Amino acid sequence: MPVVIDGHNLLHAIQKSHEEFESITAVGLCQIINKYLKSNNERGEIVFDGTGPRDKTGFEGMSNLEVIFAGIGTDADTVIENKIKANTAPKRLTVVSSDRRVRSAAKARRAIMLKSPLFWEKIRKWSMRKRAFKEPQAKKNGLTESETKKWLEFFGLIQ
Repeated sequence: MPVVIDGHNLLHAIQKSHEEFESITAVGLCQIINKYLKSNNERGEIVFDGTGPRDKTGFEGMSNLEVIFAGIGTDADTVIENKIKANTAPKRLTVVSSDRRVRSAAKARRAIMLKSPLFWEKIRKWSMRKRAFKEPQAKKNGLTESETKKWLEFFGLIQ
């Protein structure tokens, strides 16, 4: 399911409501969202107002998240509205924003709407869950006879 995110809206919601994330940057936010999307086998776009920083290298290499800057003469809300209108399967589209204008556009096309704090809470829950640690095969199988003999010799238990 594709996700379209209002970048600054989400960033401000996080900084406002979570003290531990007051200093989160747009790059840091995008990296977290990319990991989240990748783990859920989803793709998304995050749209920020303006032209963004001169050095955009921090936004590169994100396999599941496309970072878009609205540019001069328009804003992120307009870009997101156009993406919602152009989407061929809007019922499968998730739009993340607390902005009324964006939410109205999503509602008009029957897209799934998530307010920014709710989306961030989903990401926080995902990041806090315990990930299954896969035990190495050698641990299950144990040591071979020759490995056992070497260790016994090393500790001086056999000559």
